[in-house]
Amino acid sequence: MDASTIGFVGGGHMAGALIGGLLQAGHDPESLVVVEPAAAQRERLAAQFGIAARSAADAALARAATVVWAVKPQLFREAAAPCAPYVRGALQVSVMAGIRSAAIEHATGSARIVRAMPNTPALIGRGIAGLHARDAVAAGERAAVEALLAPTGAVLWVQREDDLDAVTAISGSGPAYMFFLVEAMMQAAVEMGLTEAQGRTLALATMDGAAALAQRSPLHPAELRAQVTSRGGTTHAAITSMEADGVKAAVVRALHAARRRAAELGDEFG
Repeated sequence: MDASTIGFVGGGHMAGALIGGLLQAGHDPESLVVVEPAAAQRERLAAQFGIAARSAADAALARAATVVWAVKPQLFREAAAPCAPYVRGALQVSVMAGIRSAAIEHATGSARIVRAMPNTPALIGRGIAGLHARDAVAAGERAAVEALLAPTGAVLWVQREDDLDAVTAISGSGPAYMFFLVEAMMQAAVEMGLTEAQGRTLALATMDGAAALAQRSPLHPAELRAQVTSRGGTTHAAITSMEADGVKAAVVRALHAARRRAAELGDEFG
């Protein structure tokens, strides 16, 4: 086992984001071992990163001191079986939704497990990942996981593994909510006589700027909202309409629904 060698089981987009970040940080590509059964994904990794991924697990995977599980949850058991003999001594890092650490320990024989719930902005280095570590994970290993994920964006540790279901609902699925809002703003723009392209430009720039302002301001989002909501003005008209339609309550219900589904996936696959 080599401390600098990192194994990946699964070579999809999230694995690609991590691999790209490692290579940009100067990691030796020869110390990355990737197992990816799909030929198209192996070809993509070769073209994008010069990585020769394996179609099946072999003894090379036993060199990895850290193994990243990046397969679809429903494929985990099938993927883990041939890998298990080679990964028992490794730190296990999972970016799979719903697969609980007990299932990973059962499949790999290792109790040193960190679960991560990233989101798709990780692909451009602007993501955030919720992290949970089992008690067997040492402080140095937690730091190594943070370094592994650093190129993809921010990280947030949670104390309870069940809290990852809430992370999934809020930030894991969260980009889709933002895109949904942008869709609505684009539709309204077209209905008001602007082009779809103009609506897209205005909506995305507004969302990006508002997020940046909220990040930098010490004020609560409700206070920032109040600053631009003059009674009788245009923003007040829009917020009043949303409140009448129960938009905030609908959003809160939606996130609870996402959390419940995350827990159901855990029951089903993990």
